[in-house]
Amino acid sequence: MNSSHLTHITEPPGVAPATGYTHVVTGTGRLVQVSGQVALDEQGRVVGEGDPGAQARQVFANLDRCLSAAGASFADVVKLTIFVTDIGYLPAIREARAAYIDPARLPASSAMQVVALFRPEILIEIEAMAVVAG
Repeated sequence: MNSSHLTHITEPPGVAPATGYTHVVTGTGRLVQVSGQVALDEQGRVVGEGDPGAQARQVFANLDRCLSAAGASFADVVKLTIFVTDIGYLPAIREARAAYIDPARLPASSAMQVVALFRPEILIEIEAMAVVAG
C-alpha cells in the first residue's frame, strides 16, 4: 500500500505529534474528490441503523467503490473529512478505516461532531480527497 507520489509529514517542526492521522500529505498528480459517503447500500437502504461500526464499514466500502471508479485507491487518499453525530463513534471509524488504509501512511484528517446528518438514522458521513500519480 505504498504510494511513492505522496509524501507524509507526520511531525512538522513545532507541531504536536498526531495520533490517528498525518498532519501534512503532499503529492503530485490528478486530483480526485469524493463526496461525503454514508451508510447506504446500492439500493439506497440504510445499512446498520443504530450501529456505528456497521455504518463505518459501509461508508468505507462506498468510499472504496468511488475511488476505484476514478482510478484511485485508499493509498492515494491525502485527506478524509469525517462528520459524526456523536464523537464517540471515532473508535468504530478507526477500526473500519484500518481495513483499507495502511496505519503507517494515514491521510490528513478532520473530524467533527454535527447536530444531524441528512437523515436521522445516518450516524457517519466521510468525504475523501485523493491524488493519483500522473
